[in-house]
Amino acid sequence: MQIWRSLDEVPAGLGPTAVVIGNFDGVHLGHRHVVSRAREVADARGLIVVAVTFDPHPMAVLRPEHAPTTLTSVDERAALLGDCGADAVLAMPFDRGVAAWTPEEFVERVLVDALHAAVVVVGANFRFGNKAAGDVATLRETGARFGFEAEGIALDGGPQVWSSTYVRMSLAAGDVAGAAEALGRPYSVRGKVVRGDQRGRELGYPTANVPTTDLTAVPPDGVYAGWLRRVDTGERLPAAISVGTNPTFHGVRERRVESYVLDRTDLELYGVEVEVSFVERLRGMVAFSSVEELIEQMKDDVDRARELLT
Repeated sequence: MQIWRSLDEVPAGLGPTAVVIGNFDGVHLGHRHVVSRAREVADARGLIVVAVTFDPHPMAVLRPEHAPTTLTSVDERAALLGDCGADAVLAMPFDRGVAAWTPEEFVERVLVDALHAAVVVVGANFRFGNKAAGDVATLRETGARFGFEAEGIALDGGPQVWSSTYVRMSLAAGDVAGAAEALGRPYSVRGKVVRGDQRGRELGYPTANVPTTDLTAVPPDGVYAGWLRRVDTGERLPAAISVGTNPTFHGVRERRVESYVLDRTDLELYGVEVEVSFVERLRGMVAFSSVEELIEQMKDDVDRARELLT
C-alpha cells in the first residue's frame, strides 16, 4: 500500500487508474462497496485502484466549529482502504485554496493530470468543488471531455444508509454494536499505553490506559466488552473496557479508555501501541459509595465480558 500525501508525491508515470473519492472516515460498508466496485472494474481492465481522501476533513477547514470527530486517522484509513482493494491512497492536504477549486479544476488537476483516471467511482451522494457544486453528473460530463467514465454507487444497508455520520451517532448513543454493523467490524481506538494512577492494579484489575482527545470519536462513559490488540505482534486479547473519568475516585479528570485483559495480571504494555475494539456496552458509568462495591461490580463486569466474548 502506497500513501501519497500531496499531488507532488504521485509518480509521474502513474496510470491508467480507477479512482475512488471521498472522506472515507471509518471506511464503513458503504465505502467498501465503492472500493469493491472500482476493484472489479480495475481487474477487468488492468487498472490501478487509487483512493483519494482529504486531510484534514474539509469541515475542519470550512466550518471548524461543526467539524465531526474522526473515526480513523489517515494511516488507519489507508490501511483499511488497502484491505478492501485499493492499491494506493492519495491523502490530499485540504485548505481554503483547494476548497476554492471549481469542480472542473479538481477534475483536471487531480483526476486527469495527476492520476490519469480511466474510471471514477464515488458514492451516489458525492459532492465536490467550490460550494459543493459538483456531483456525479458533473463527473460524467467532464469525464466525457477528458476520457474517463464515472459511476455513482448507492450507500445502502437495507433500510439504513451507511454513513460516517450514522456511525458517529451510534457511538454517541453507546450503541457500539450498531456502529459495528455499519462498519463491518467493531469500532476501535488506537494509541500507545500510558502509565496511569495504577489504581486498577491495586484493586486486582490492572488496566492498559489509552488517552483520548476531543477530536477522536469515543463511545460515552461506561463499561464495555471488547478486545485489545497489540499492534506490534497482532496478539488479540479479550477485555473489559472502561471509558470515562472513574467517578468513584475524586481528582481524576482526564477521560481514559482503560482495558483490563481478562484473567491477565502479568502484561506489561507501557509504551506499546494497542488497538481497543468495542463489542458490546455493559453498563453506564457509576460512582460507587465504597471501594468494596466497586470491586464487586468490576467482578460482575468481567464475568459478563467473558460470557459475551468467549
